Amino acid sequence: MADSTKQLRWYNVALIAFVAVWGLGNVFNNYAQQGLSVITSWLLIMLLYFVPYALIVGQLGSAFKDANGGVSSWIRATGTKRLAYYAAWTYWVVHVPYLAQKPQGILIGLSWLFQGNGDFVNTASAVTVSMICLALFLLFLWLAARGITTLNRIGSVAGTAMFVMSILFIILAVSAPFMTQAHIATPNMTSIKTYLPNFNLAYFTTISMLVFAVGGAEKISPYVNNTKHAAREFPLGMIALAIMVALCAILGSFAMGFLFDSNHIPADLMANGAYKAFAMLGGYYHLGNTFVILYAIAQTLAQISALAFSIDAPLKILLADADADFVPAALSKTNAKGVPVNGYAMTGVLVGLLIIVPALKIGNMNALYKWLLNLNSVVMPMRYLWVFLAYLLLNRHLSRYPSDYMFVKSRRLGMVIGGWCFLFTAFACVLGMIPKLDMAADPEQWWFQLALNIVTPLIFLALGLILPAIARRRRAN
Repeated sequence: MADSTKQLRWYNVALIAFVAVWGLGNVFNNYAQQGLSVITSWLLIMLLYFVPYALIVGQLGSAFKDANGGVSSWIRATGTKRLAYYAAWTYWVVHVPYLAQKPQGILIGLSWLFQGNGDFVNTASAVTVSMICLALFLLFLWLAARGITTLNRIGSVAGTAMFVMSILFIILAVSAPFMTQAHIATPNMTSIKTYLPNFNLAYFTTISMLVFAVGGAEKISPYVNNTKHAAREFPLGMIALAIMVALCAILGSFAMGFLFDSNHIPADLMANGAYKAFAMLGGYYHLGNTFVILYAIAQTLAQISALAFSIDAPLKILLADADADFVPAALSKTNAKGVPVNGYAMTGVLVGLLIIVPALKIGNMNALYKWLLNLNSVVMPMRYLWVFLAYLLLNRHLSRYPSDYMFVKSRRLGMVIGGWCFLFTAFACVLGMIPKLDMAADPEQWWFQLALNIVTPLIFLALGLILPAIARRRRAN
């Protein structure tokens, strides 16, 4: 009798992974930094990075099918408990900038919902916005500490709505110049030169945003074990996923060229771009603000759900995966509802500092939003480094960890591919620290943002190194 748990086909895996990995914001954020040349970048990142990344995850998931902790479990099996702790710590701490930005997304969505424009982003001071964001974050932290999980449950509905809006945007935007009176904003869209990046330092500082966009494939690792004929169908599903993501990225970026001049990109495109685009499409199709309202509701709910979920889940993963030798017992102390209150307090302090301190020097909300988004693109991919390290360690012990699916059978080739992905991710993270500002125009702001981009990961690393020492001292006493 066939195993009833292995019923997923390659197209099922591709669709599940697509919803988990892709989002409309990836199109706007990368277009804002590269314009139409991002289309070439998407093709390169898919071929040279995303496909091997996804297939590497497939082999790790197959080799450690009974592991519940994901990346940290893979590292524990192939490396040491200490390395596993650092992997679990990284997975948690990279969510700090992510949590700091979610209240901003909620404010932007609400401002478009009730004001019908993006003026709030361009007029509100960074300090004012940060104080509101801090209040919002502390409210959700308090709700999470009380064990209220209702907000998490809206995540699937909001996620589905965002997925539908993403596909709708591509269809409407690509069709607009042919079905409405819309004019094409970017000149020379038929010229190959329009799509060729200028491979200079400024370009390489934007690669981290591309890596950030396609990262997170480790979420799909459990599905390799539920796939019929994993050795054949899982890689087919991953290739189908790469094609789907590439099509959405390319068509979405092409559509952006119709709506926004690639040579004169609005300064607030990262924060307001999706809303402005839907407002323009509503005008072209004579539907007023219908699309803006729908997107604002979906985006606000998605941000609220992500905030509520990301306060709780990554911390519990850290406390569950990390060995007690490395995490102070006080952090695992729970209240009557099973909430790790001291862990929540640590989260609140770190996120609060990241919300308030940069706002004292960064003058307006738009600049603050772009800086924090770029910081996320630097910090979040650091957790992907552990995926590739686990794959490198796995290749050292292939005979010890047999799997139904193998990306490549050659140990040497596996080491080369794993090493390439590791170094490329590290390269993107380091260069991503360079501010996306004109240094000559505002050198003080440039140096301040550079300092923040370097110091923030260092503080995260230092805290991760200090906790084991605290745990040892507490045990000794």
